[in-house]
Amino acid sequence: MLTPSMEDYLEKIYELMNEKGYARVSDIASSLDVQPSSVTKMLQKLDDNQYVTYEKYRGIVLTARGRRLGELMKKRHAMLADFLRMLGVTEETIQRDVEGIEHHVSPSTLEALQSLVLFFGENPDCLAQFQSYQQQRREQTSAEE
Repeated sequence: MLTPSMEDYLEKIYELMNEKGYARVSDIASSLDVQPSSVTKMLQKLDDNQYVTYEKYRGIVLTARGRRLGELMKKRHAMLADFLRMLGVTEETIQRDVEGIEHHVSPSTLEALQSLVLFFGENPDCLAQFQSYQQQRREQTSAEE
């Protein structure tokens, strides 16, 4: 079973490999703001669970299983960020909130959120109505204070 930390590492390795074509311990450490020794320990766990192939000083390779999960984590992250943007959450807050949400939401809730994001994407008039409603509520709340 993947832990939230394992998911974060797989997502980051997947992202780095797509951007650069490779992922090094130092790249992962700086991206996740952790010590290289922590990355090495996690890579060993991911290797034991067959998500990556890792040999010290030789590099990291995502297995097919690891690649699928990394892609899934990346898509989940992007969908949650899109959802929060639709709600009008600021960019500074989005990344922190996505990190807090993504590991603690059930698959059925994620599926429902995905449907809502897709619905608003395909029905921009409905999204505009919702955003107008939000603005009216904010103005009303401000007037009451």
